[in-house]
Amino acid sequence: MASSRQYDTVAFDVRDNTIMLFFAKTTPERDISDYLLLMRTVDDEFEETLTIEINEQQLAGGNLIREADLTGNVLTLRLHEPAAELDGATEIVLTWEDTAENLESIEAGAFRVFGDTLVGGNA
Repeated sequence: MASSRQYDTVAFDVRDNTIMLFFAKTTPERDISDYLLLMRTVDDEFEETLTIEINEQQLAGGNLIREADLTGNVLTLRLHEPAAELDGATEIVLTWEDTAENLESIEAGAFRVFGDTLVGGNA
């Protein structure tokens, strides 16, 4: 089962020991009405964790993503196990508006966030 999510904005950022891809749906006033945040964090012992946060709720456990596939403006995240927070979904399919700014963020951040978890596709 898949959970599909649509966004209009994608942003990439690096802060201290965390690399992030941020997907947001915004209102006409540019307020955020829905978001999904993907974070790769490296701790002091160089252990990496890949986590997902949706609207201030972090999905249970770290390293939930088994593999990611990027094709155009569609990113499919295949999970190691069903996500209870998404009614048991085993995949999260993200789509976003096809703009130059969003493409730049995806190109800058996809491999840096997913690393070898990114198994296929093209941007």
